[in-house]
Amino acid sequence: MRKDVRILLVGEPKVGKTSLIMSLVSEEFPDVVPYRAEEITIPADVTPERVPTHIVDYSEAEQTDEQLFQEISKANVICIVYSVNNQKSIEKVTSHWIPLITENTDKDSRVPLILVGNKSDLVEHSSMETILPIMNQYSEIETCVECSAKNLKNISELFYYAQKAVLHPTGPLYCPEKKDMKPVCAKALTRIFKVSDLDNDGILNDNELNFFQRTCFNAPLEPQALEDVKNVVRRNLIDGVCDNGLTLKGFLFLHTLFIQRGRHETTWTVLRRFGYDDDLELNQDYLFPLLKVPPNCTTELNHNASLFLQSIFDKHDKDRDSALSPVELGYLFEVFPYTPWGPDVYNTVCTNDQGWITYQGYLSQWTLTTYLDVHRCLEYLGYLGYSIIAEQESQAAGIIVTRDKKIDLQKKQTQRSVFRCNVFGDISSGKSGFLQAFLGKNLTRQKTIKEEHRSYYAISTTFVYGQEKFLLLHEVFPDFDYLTDADLLCDIVCLVYDGNNPYSFEYCANVFKQYFMDSKTPCMMIAAKSDLPEVKQIYGCSPLEFCRRHKMPPPQSFTCNTAAAPSREIYAKLTTMAMHPHVSQADMKTSTFWLRASAGAAVFALLGFALYRVMLKTR
Repeated sequence: MRKDVRILLVGEPKVGKTSLIMSLVSEEFPDVVPYRAEEITIPADVTPERVPTHIVDYSEAEQTDEQLFQEISKANVICIVYSVNNQKSIEKVTSHWIPLITENTDKDSRVPLILVGNKSDLVEHSSMETILPIMNQYSEIETCVECSAKNLKNISELFYYAQKAVLHPTGPLYCPEKKDMKPVCAKALTRIFKVSDLDNDGILNDNELNFFQRTCFNAPLEPQALEDVKNVVRRNLIDGVCDNGLTLKGFLFLHTLFIQRGRHETTWTVLRRFGYDDDLELNQDYLFPLLKVPPNCTTELNHNASLFLQSIFDKHDKDRDSALSPVELGYLFEVFPYTPWGPDVYNTVCTNDQGWITYQGYLSQWTLTTYLDVHRCLEYLGYLGYSIIAEQESQAAGIIVTRDKKIDLQKKQTQRSVFRCNVFGDISSGKSGFLQAFLGKNLTRQKTIKEEHRSYYAISTTFVYGQEKFLLLHEVFPDFDYLTDADLLCDIVCLVYDGNNPYSFEYCANVFKQYFMDSKTPCMMIAAKSDLPEVKQIYGCSPLEFCRRHKMPPPQSFTCNTAAAPSREIYAKLTTMAMHPHVSQADMKTSTFWLRASAGAAVFALLGFALYRVMLKTR
């Protein structure tokens, strides 16, 4: 909502513009009226909407046309004052003032107008019969008020309506000609309905309506008031109430009714609570709350955000198969202005046999977005209504900013849950296969991936010492000239070479020596395509000797050319090394180090599977 309101009064001389302002301020009719009142500011604490209000007078005798044009351009709302006993001043509303205002305001930002009929104390009749056709002709006219500066009739109401026209304008919500809600307003309210429909059954039940009421107005509805609301909808709409809950049609009807009855502040309160600005766009401050991420720190979802995202998944997993079909995913993204995930997501996270994103894959994609582009994650959480449904100040409350990695090294422990592994290797060395194998895809399944749907990221979970962690693999472009700082920043480096190609290892050796030999980032060598005969690498020494000289673990054999899903053991090793960069490479060579890690992983995987089955039955 605006931080202040600027009201400009215009009209023909002697219609009482200055008297209206002075009567408001002094609460009595002035004996002496100057040509023009000085600009006054009404403090926020004495206005109904708690917003500072500036009231500006205009005098043809004291001001030039240029000054008038400037004031028109600065005004948030303009009151065109006429005298109810002066027909000429009424005619000037349409012949002079409205065209003048239109010429001096931006066409895209319509300024609301209030028609003010002053001096009602001098006549017995109302001017409304003359004014109503004018109001119907010009949609920018919010309302008309008849008042009297002399006996103080409707003076406070006049300025309240002017303030209301700025803070709660009718224009963006309603089309008077069609007598219906505008599409942009219906679209915003539809999103609000879907966010508030916590069980996704297409109706707002009593619990959901009460939560909505508390969220927007800080007070629940009494049971009788709730029933009265539904009865109003029932009387006017056949399918507005279903199973004693409010349907989308009923929800939209209610707000149309509020607007038609002049209670559009109710609809605006709802819209603003759900993040909308005066143009019915989601506010940038709502979508992108302030979040500072210092250097060497990463971002992760906290427990509350994960639970919220789980509830969103459950809400849309209609068939309870723990995966989202393309149709279910489409419904989930209906509250977004665009589809946030492209087809490459199916090759970035785990999918089921039908190629649908599993629950684990769904959380993995959110984890990836949070890690790589936390502000995009905040935006997405905003579309889903995280701060509202989880009752948090903003989406930033759902993000963990991890401590500096240097502190982790000093303390020799980390609380992080997401670890990045950058995968280097020459062309055709097996990098892409290594990433896809992490998602459970063997070579046969990988061959079905279209080139345009290929992903350079893969993320899933691994278990280290019984703890579930996310490992994020990133395939780095092999051209040395294109390596960026982002390609070098990671928790562990994976150097992949083709054991069947004698020239493949040299690239890995050169990358290591040029970028990582003197760094503290742990590295692991992967001998890919181990199902093919191993050949001697044409380099100064063998891969095994190279690793020994540089105190790296020996090369790990790997293949994705398997009948079932490829082995995941290597990924647990990578995560373990990423979690413990302080452990010497010599210690990592010992079998007991890996045995402890893999044993923990095996035990936790079994427990995790049992727990998963229990949760699935519960859901």
